[in-house]
Amino acid sequence: MSSKTSNAFHIAAMPGEGIGLEVMEAAQAVLEAVEARFGIAFRSETIPGGAHHYRETGATLPKDGLARAGQADAILFGAMGWPDIRFPDGTEIAPQLDIRMHYGLYAGVRPIRAIPGVPTALADPRAAGIDLVIVRESTEGMFASRGKGEIIDDREARDTQVITRDVTEKLTAFSCGLARRRKATRGTPGRVTLVDKANVFRSFAFMRQVFHETAAKHPDIEARHHYVDAMALDLVRRPWDFDVLPMENLFGDILSDLGAGLIGGMGFAPSADVGDRNAMFQPSHGTAPDIAGQGIANPTAMILSAAMMLDWLGETRSSQAATDAALAIEKGVDKAFGERGLRSQDIGGGHGTVEIGRTVAELVRSGAADPA
Repeated sequence: MSSKTSNAFHIAAMPGEGIGLEVMEAAQAVLEAVEARFGIAFRSETIPGGAHHYRETGATLPKDGLARAGQADAILFGAMGWPDIRFPDGTEIAPQLDIRMHYGLYAGVRPIRAIPGVPTALADPRAAGIDLVIVRESTEGMFASRGKGEIIDDREARDTQVITRDVTEKLTAFSCGLARRRKATRGTPGRVTLVDKANVFRSFAFMRQVFHETAAKHPDIEARHHYVDAMALDLVRRPWDFDVLPMENLFGDILSDLGAGLIGGMGFAPSADVGDRNAMFQPSHGTAPDIAGQGIANPTAMILSAAMMLDWLGETRSSQAATDAALAIEKGVDKAFGERGLRSQDIGGGHGTVEIGRTVAELVRSGAADPA
């Protein structure tokens, strides 16, 4: 990872394919506005990759792609994968999983926040206050079996879950730190709730034990636990009651999509994958082949992922400009949908990818979205 001055950053841009290319362009328009408004300099290096790259070259990324991505200050990732292009074993092309594993990006941060003007799935007026974060452990759990599962005599298939003390301790400490920061900046409760299935599986009972041992070192943070089936119910019944929710990889994969459904869909769901040194930022959605190339993809998740990147850079590089820019992008999105009345195609509106990106960029550039 490079060590630049506090307001100059080397970004590995990996747009991918499908709508990844389109939403990345919208996010880059917003980042150009950030440069103009906040005096931040980005050196963007584009790294190709994905399913079509695999079909053309036999590799999911260039030979030096992983190394180049890791040398950047942050990775900004669009979307990769295509339903009709798969590995010989039938699994999909997913370089983002390779990046997570290679760089130990154990904390998959998935904010679920209601955006002003965007209709929520729940009629309860409290839904407007949904503001929680799923922290998906992104290197272990069931995903540790990716590429390692076995089929026995064409009669039985087995995948093995892996939970380690080391990563669970890191995930818990990260979640407690996130809850502490959210409490200070957003007025959230400062509560961390582990989501598991400890009543059935020894691996989850072990995860819960390590979670509570580690959380005890953060006495200012309230630590709880919740069974995953009950959480699926309660995310629909009372999502406004939750703050930070760490959980195993597969559970996080599933529940973060449920959470996105509460706030307008995958087009409004950003994410980050964070490790001890590296981090990757990407929308939670995929390449959406059915709408690719039509200019109607919602770029909000990608734009908010860029804001998460700036927030992480601000924290890890002690850059107040990056922190302020992250807040400005978030506020710009809120104003675009709340005050300007933007409506993306996925929520029944007619505003396209470019228009949404330009509107948020304009709000950032003009200072209308500056932090108060």
